[in-house]
Amino acid sequence: MARQLRIAQDPAADEVLSRDPFALLVGMLLDQQYPMEHAFRGPWKILQRFGSLDSQAIAEAQPEAFADLCATPPAIHRYGRSMAGRVQQLAAVVRDEYGGRAESIWEDAPDARELLERLRALPGFGDQKARIFAALVGKQLGLRPPGWQEAVGPYAEEGSFRSVADVVDAASLAKVREFKQAAKAEAKAKAAGATTASAPASAPAQASGRGRTAGTRRPAAKG
Repeated sequence: MARQLRIAQDPAADEVLSRDPFALLVGMLLDQQYPMEHAFRGPWKILQRFGSLDSQAIAEAQPEAFADLCATPPAIHRYGRSMAGRVQQLAAVVRDEYGGRAESIWEDAPDARELLERLRALPGFGDQKARIFAALVGKQLGLRPPGWQEAVGPYAEEGSFRSVADVVDAASLAKVREFKQAAKAEAKAKAAGATTASAPASAPAQASGRGRTAGTRRPAAKG
């Protein structure tokens, strides 16, 4: 990881992301329901408070104490305590399945299909997050295994501003944020339209008899 990343928009945090593969993986984990640049500052906060980003040390840390340091303001995430648990789960996988070398997840993958399978299997990584991270290592670290472009899909497009994979400075971060806001607004509008289209039409009021108002009784016949 020789390239200097500019995702966190903070020199110290970006330096940690640039030199430590596990830090980059943790930043991607935290990038949900939280501003992107703040999520990627999380690994630096952990390093400052815990003293290490070693996957074994984090995995074996006392959960309550680790949650405390992650939730201490400024927290690593809006949901600092719950995300602390996810970080420890991620650390355990890296320790147990990759020998403590997070970079082997992407550096040793023979093709893009295997890379995505490895990423999807990580705690807190779904399909979209896996493809975004694969786009990140492809675009910013230059690691593009066979089938990368097809597997990553739109996130692989050059010149796009869809995700963290496209953030290289403050201007590109702003463009990615604008793209996400527009996509969210479009999805919300489509959902509202679908709800309106599926709503049943109101049935016309039925009169009770010919020309009578519902509820009006017929006068009794005189004998």
